[in-house]
Amino acid sequence: MIVDQHAAHERLVYEALRKALADRRLPSQGLLIPEIVDMPEEDCDRLMPFAEEMNRLGLVYERFGPGAIAVRETPAMLGEVNAPALIRQLADEAGEWETADGLRAKLESVAATMACHGSVRSGRRLRVEEMNALLRQMEETPGSGQCNHGRPTYIN
Repeated sequence: MIVDQHAAHERLVYEALRKALADRRLPSQGLLIPEIVDMPEEDCDRLMPFAEEMNRLGLVYERFGPGAIAVRETPAMLGEVNAPALIRQLADEAGEWETADGLRAKLESVAATMACHGSVRSGRRLRVEEMNALLRQMEETPGSGQCNHGRPTYIN
């Protein structure tokens, strides 16, 4: 069996985010020094109406002048996150959320983006314990045979 560790981990993180969303606000990790993300003012304007919903996902940010966002907390379950890349991608996607079917679709879209940014990268060498843990989680997770984008997570 060959496992695409990024695709598999992405699916596991996504399913955990979806489950947690249904139950409670996701735990977050406060940043010692906020990440300041410079971007066009229009992108900031598009992203700000969703700040409260993002807070529910553990992503806490606020406006920092006309063309910047200050990220104060990131979802704890994602570990170390490239906050500027995540914020920029969410700003790009925010334009599509206004036509999405309700809050659930928005939050699941954000959960998929966060899962991708917070997953183990392809090519990273996993320890045997990490490999085993990933496989055990795949066995327990429905839909773990493909990632959020539809790619297979493993082949025989």
